[in-house]
Amino acid sequence: MTNKKYRRPLTAQAVKLRLQKLAANLVLALLLLGLCFLILQPLFNKIAVSFMSEQDLYDSTVVTIPRRFTLDNYRVALKLMDYGRSFVSTFVLAVAVAVLQVVSCLLVGYGFARYDFPLKKLWFFMVILLIVVPSQTYISALMLNFRYFDIFGIFKALTGKPLNLTGTVAPVLLMASTCTGLKCGLYIYLFRQYFRNIPKDIEEAAYLDGCGTLRTLFHIMLPDAMPLATSCFLFSFVWQWTDNYFSTLLTKSSHLLPARLNALASNLISYLAPLRPSATYSAALNATGTLLLLLPVLVLYLFAQKRFVQSLTAGGIKM
Repeated sequence: MTNKKYRRPLTAQAVKLRLQKLAANLVLALLLLGLCFLILQPLFNKIAVSFMSEQDLYDSTVVTIPRRFTLDNYRVALKLMDYGRSFVSTFVLAVAVAVLQVVSCLLVGYGFARYDFPLKKLWFFMVILLIVVPSQTYISALMLNFRYFDIFGIFKALTGKPLNLTGTVAPVLLMASTCTGLKCGLYIYLFRQYFRNIPKDIEEAAYLDGCGTLRTLFHIMLPDAMPLATSCFLFSFVWQWTDNYFSTLLTKSSHLLPARLNALASNLISYLAPLRPSATYSAALNATGTLLLLLPVLVLYLFAQKRFVQSLTAGGIKM
């Protein structure tokens, strides 16, 4: 006798449930496809425009695929943005800011999670305000603070006037090291929530073995928090790399890539003088400069994709 497996015929209710599940999956797939298209379509347009010649820009029959493929837009954008020098300056600043923010926010977040001190709830409320209050509301006070920078009147007593830190990278570095920089409130909150959920028995065991506070933090707690620290470092690096607001107003540096991108249109006018570039060609060159700005971030994501996803997953589970 042959063993045959017979399937019970599906009931009408089972068929109905399967059809409903299939319809729900189809709707979800369409929604995700539409969302991906909305996010990626502007990027695809910029990529297509960056390879078009000036004739293609005025040709109404050319929509997505360039008819006259050219790299002239990239050559002009690289030259006007002084890409090599600007890349090095931006990279060094972004790495320095990311490291300072991660270290300072790690210490502050750990302090909020593990220690009691006067006005703790008030200070943590200030951290929340740092997250929700837009930077445009206090940028004037920041500029005045760094324009007439002084610490308890020490510099004025020694030199007769306060220091003027505007026009240098010192304001950005000072803000990063004192947890008042770009998105620092978010990083403090993430570290605080993470350390609050780690059992205190681990620290108590380390104290019994003779570890001090900092040694316990960096040798016992930090290795377990490395996924979250990696996420914060990557976020900080990317946000600083593309930041144009603080970099323009505080540092006033023209050797950073966001500032070079802002000045691309005016530099193009000087580059083509006495001819005046059209608005269409200026927009195409600006799209090319934007891609050059985003290219290092995309490369960083490709290399750090696995580590980045793992850090988010591990951090999300423990938080």
